[in-house]
Amino acid sequence: MKLASARTTSPSALRPLAIGLLGVAALTASSYISVPMYPVPITLQTMVVLLMGAVLGPRMGAAIVLSWLALSMTGAPVLADGKSGLVAFAGPTAGYLAAFPLAAFLAGHLPKGDRLAAHGLRLAGFLGLHALVLTLGWAWLSGFLGAETALMAGVVPFLIGSLLKSGLATGIYAAWKGTDKQAGDH
Repeated sequence: MKLASARTTSPSALRPLAIGLLGVAALTASSYISVPMYPVPITLQTMVVLLMGAVLGPRMGAAIVLSWLALSMTGAPVLADGKSGLVAFAGPTAGYLAAFPLAAFLAGHLPKGDRLAAHGLRLAGFLGLHALVLTLGWAWLSGFLGAETALMAGVVPFLIGSLLKSGLATGIYAAWKGTDKQAGDH
């Protein structure tokens, strides 16, 4: 008679789940750090989206962003100003939200090194990905406001913030990888 062996979940199997939950929590927190503006608030979402991809890789980063968006679709108030549900995906911010998984995926393909050139390329990549998010957001918002008004309300106010968030994300990435490197030395 064979005895059924009890299966236990190894800590390594739980790691992706824990990372995913922390990623969704970080995205939610970044949504609540906002400056209310109409029609699009200023948040830290794009910075966290880019860091998800850069730190965790293209697939995991995009998967976390998609999980966060799916959670919003179920009614969880995880987006800026506590928004959720299908209304958020049909309103003025839908273009920005739709760009986030793509931006996270592409951020996962940015250089991983810790040399100055890699940091410079990563900063340029983060700037380019902010431009991608703003462009897709502008394209959607244009349907509500017209192209010129959408540019003035949905792109121009975010340019300085995109520059600052790209620089901050580059610094956070460098610090994170520096900590990983030091932890490996011990």
